[in-house]
Amino acid sequence: MERYVVRNIERPDKTIIEDFSKLDVSTVYEAQGKIGLVSHELKTVRQGNMICGPAVTVTCFAGDNLMIHAAIEVCKPGDVLVITTIGESTTGMIGELIINALMKRGVQGVVSEAGIRDASRIRECGFPVWSRAIHSQGSTKSRGGWVNAPTVCGGASVNPGDLVMADDDGVVFVKKEDLKFALESSNRRMSKEEDTKARIERGELSLDFYSLRGILEKENVVYYESEEARASKK
Repeated sequence: MERYVVRNIERPDKTIIEDFSKLDVSTVYEAQGKIGLVSHELKTVRQGNMICGPAVTVTCFAGDNLMIHAAIEVCKPGDVLVITTIGESTTGMIGELIINALMKRGVQGVVSEAGIRDASRIRECGFPVWSRAIHSQGSTKSRGGWVNAPTVCGGASVNPGDLVMADDDGVVFVKKEDLKFALESSNRRMSKEEDTKARIERGELSLDFYSLRGILEKENVVYYESEEARASKK
């Protein structure tokens, strides 16, 4: 099987990226039809970070980070490095030195199916990372793989140049061909949420404005004025 590096990829327009940057992962995931969400096992290393940018994809063999080094060369400012592994891995496949190199290239952040190390120093520099584990075990650098090939990360498919969004709630991918639909749907959802916040502020109950009382009745949920009243029905 051919192993390769694609140097140049199509990236979303900067205006689109800026518009998505005003949103959050949960909103986009819900708005695009509850797809593209990465496994909860990939967690942020430092709370409070948010990234939004095109994916540069890397597929490595578990425990070997050769292709991550190859990917650094093709990254451009604003990119997000998405690392997947053939075989499950918690090895610390990136650490302080790779992070420094990525920052030098202007990379926004990393989403990795594998592990990281040098966690405290990564937190100190503020570089955004979402990973499966923090583990001191080091990597080899001897197995070829793929840079900018279609792949699957954390159970979600991602192609080079797809949009990556990540925040404290998780990571979501948006396909290049779905960007317009996902953005419009997300903005509609945000507008609806603003209306819902206003209704809550007015004292309205979610049971009413979501029309949930009928579902409670259908599910045979019975109301009692007190525990004593409920006990007397037994």
